[in-house]
Amino acid sequence: MQKINSLNKEGIKKNLAIFEGGLGSKDNGREPMARYASFDYCFNYFQGFKNKKELASRENIQNSCLHVAFYLASWGMLRGSSFLLNKSIKYYESLIKYISEQDSSFWKIDVSNYSEDTIERLIKCSNDIKKILSDNGKYKVSDTLVTKIMLGVFGNVPAFDAYFKTGSGLGTFNKKSLMSIHDFYTKDSYSELVSHEANKIKTFDYDSGKAGSRAYTKAKIIDMIFFIEGYKNGR
Repeated sequence: MQKINSLNKEGIKKNLAIFEGGLGSKDNGREPMARYASFDYCFNYFQGFKNKKELASRENIQNSCLHVAFYLASWGMLRGSSFLLNKSIKYYESLIKYISEQDSSFWKIDVSNYSEDTIERLIKCSNDIKKILSDNGKYKVSDTLVTKIMLGVFGNVPAFDAYFKTGSGLGTFNKKSLMSIHDFYTKDSYSELVSHEANKIKTFDYDSGKAGSRAYTKAKIIDMIFFIEGYKNGR
């Protein structure tokens, strides 16, 4: 099994405080108009539909595509040589239709209920998204892109970007990595700390610009913990 980097409770708390307070001179931390809030608005949009099939309805599909596309752009996935730079929002329609078809139990998966079954479902979802976005193999789709989508839409896995991988020591998105994340959550009362932070940190409500009622998922908290760890070690 891939071993996740060890962090004590104080290290975890410090990393979360850094995320909320800001990463540097160009980052003001958790503010409604800061780019990291793009996650909040994307997550709230997709989670806000009681009937997920409506995400792909004629009335909503354009807005659904816009939400996921801007979130990805804001989080750096349309820069450089990304094939998505050459695509309009209509390219995301197949992805939105796939997301809308996931059953209600899939939307409830979080680190706390990772198991053989739920992890297999997460891996299948990542492979399905890769196939959809690659246009059946025409384009190369990275784990970073796929996991950022899964985080922003479902909140069920951390985003496996460079900082997270450096901070966690998990180089590949696979079953072993997800099992290691679950082990990290369950050991030494970390579950209590992560759950507390997840309940404490609320997503920004778009209309008011203030913290709303929807809490971060545990996967999102773990994403933040190791993203900051990687940021500190990689800058």
